[in-house]
Amino acid sequence: MSSENTPALHPHDLSDESTAAPPCVLVFNANDPSGAGGIGADVLASASVGAHALPVVTGAYMRDTAEIFDHVSFDEEAVAEQARCVLEDVSVQVIKVGFCGNPENLSVIAEVATDYAEVPVVAYMPNLSWWEDEAIDAYLDAFRELILPQTTLLVGNHNTLWRWLLPDWSSEKSPGPRDLARAAAEVGVPYVLVTGISHPDQQVENVLATPHTVLVTEKFERFDAVFSGAGDTLSATLAALLASGTDLEAATREGLAFLDQCLNSGYRPGMGHILPDRLFWAELEDGTESTTDGDDRMATAEDFSLPRHETKH
Repeated sequence: MSSENTPALHPHDLSDESTAAPPCVLVFNANDPSGAGGIGADVLASASVGAHALPVVTGAYMRDTAEIFDHVSFDEEAVAEQARCVLEDVSVQVIKVGFCGNPENLSVIAEVATDYAEVPVVAYMPNLSWWEDEAIDAYLDAFRELILPQTTLLVGNHNTLWRWLLPDWSSEKSPGPRDLARAAAEVGVPYVLVTGISHPDQQVENVLATPHTVLVTEKFERFDAVFSGAGDTLSATLAALLASGTDLEAATREGLAFLDQCLNSGYRPGMGHILPDRLFWAELEDGTESTTDGDDRMATAEDFSLPRHETKH
């Protein structure tokens, strides 16, 4: 409430510095009520590395932290209207495409991407083995035909991309990242980030490749745990870093390192899998534990003051 001595603050009274917005990422994904992945992971991961997510919900999973039971897709007109409304208002630097539910939704997303052809697209293909075979085939065919020709960077697990892009692979040796990149390039994808390449020394390799060369190779120690939400976390982080102006190779290295720390700090909120802690960096100012005190009493807001998080905004 204002008075004669305290005039109301008008938006135009704010300085340019205080009104400068972080880079914006338009995100298409399903809602995940477990918080493991989906649109919630996109929003949290983007914010954690300094970007603002514009979440367009394409449907909802029926799942817990252990498994996916079903999925319900939104009507494609509702998906299109969500995106069109926000795009008329906000300038976006990157579009990220996660799981979108059905070919109809992929079609309207492709139309949006076509209308904003100057905006890079980061596409993530999750493991769809929980779904019915007929639905998987229809979705993968539509994604290949509609989304991949507009995709700048495709992200996916090695086995997932292998089964999808090279289903007729006959060599005894598994396809390498460049093999998968060549298959993706046939439909217009210039860059592929292949994750989860297993090695016998308990390491996992992640490779950014084109059909002609390997740009980035990063290895990490394999965690003795099962996680949910790693792929959405990585792809959203990459999209956010690219939106901030980070070049692709540097964004890949930083995104993989960020994911590794998220997994290293992971937690199990339920009886299922471990979830990435996308706010692993947010510690109390005095470095003390925030959960319990000496008598095992759960901490409350009165026990500590919330710190200012120094994000990259």
